[in-house]
Amino acid sequence: YIADRHLAQADCNAILKALQPIFQEQGMTETVHNWEDHGYLVTYIKKNGSFANLRIHPHGLVLVDLQSYNDHMKGREETDQLLNKLEERMKELFHGSIKRVKRLPTILRGGIIDRYWPTADGRLVEYDIDEVVYDEDSPYQNIKILHSKQFGNILILSGDVNLAESDLAYTRAIMGSGKEDYTGKEVLILGGGDGGILYEIVKLKPKMVTMVIFILYAKEGRMFDYVINDLTAVPISTSPEEDSTWEFLRLILDLSMKVLKQDGKYFTQGNCINLTDALTLYEEQLSRLYCPVEFSKEIVCVPSYMELWVFYTIWKKQMEV
Repeated sequence: YIADRHLAQADCNAILKALQPIFQEQGMTETVHNWEDHGYLVTYIKKNGSFANLRIHPHGLVLVDLQSYNDHMKGREETDQLLNKLEERMKELFHGSIKRVKRLPTILRGGIIDRYWPTADGRLVEYDIDEVVYDEDSPYQNIKILHSKQFGNILILSGDVNLAESDLAYTRAIMGSGKEDYTGKEVLILGGGDGGILYEIVKLKPKMVTMVIFILYAKEGRMFDYVINDLTAVPISTSPEEDSTWEFLRLILDLSMKVLKQDGKYFTQGNCINLTDALTLYEEQLSRLYCPVEFSKEIVCVPSYMELWVFYTIWKKQMEV
């Protein structure tokens, strides 16, 4: 709750007195902490372990946090009823002078199915997960496949949402968004372990598609019309000297250019559009390769990511004769 004015000590005390009966009706015991010029922090604890924190700030912000351990639906219903009573009492107390009331959705902690996964730029997203299809640790990472009502099966590697059945937009973007003719071409896929790129690209009748650790090919002298790098996104860290992923990324870029034909194209993902510093740093790395390159980028909505994603097309700069 945000009031449209500063709250004097008397206002803070009035809010506390007005809300106390609602918590007491729930059989909650009260502990009050009062700081001069800093408002109140009040905790209410129920015998079943449920509790509430009431924070009253003098600048006009009133926060209520409720936590309960109960049956899923029953717990939500009790929480909603209590919040409804608190909201009604606050409106009565301030007679319409509340600037804003914001009620956040319930967060279910410790559930059998984990529905909460962060976006690349650090926002918490709740997915409509209804089934754990697979959950195992490999020698290299934790592998989860969770089923979403909206997005189908989602592959999650060590806590990072990789790809869902709904995400054909990702696969199309990292293949050039339908603008390329792969007929009779040599294609190198780096990574792509989910199989989505390979599944789509063989429909376009290339001469050969290779999915290997391509450092071998750099030594053998093989050349490709297209290199599709699906190994890793641009690192979030903007300190290349402290993050080994940047060193790996630079190595991949240089070796890719060495196996890419003069008129070939290199496709890769960037990262979330909000990570502007990391994307800018990546583009700076492109100017430091062994050969001069040019690039373009495309912004695509990948459904299960719930954020806009940047994809790059890179090619060797044609030297004027």
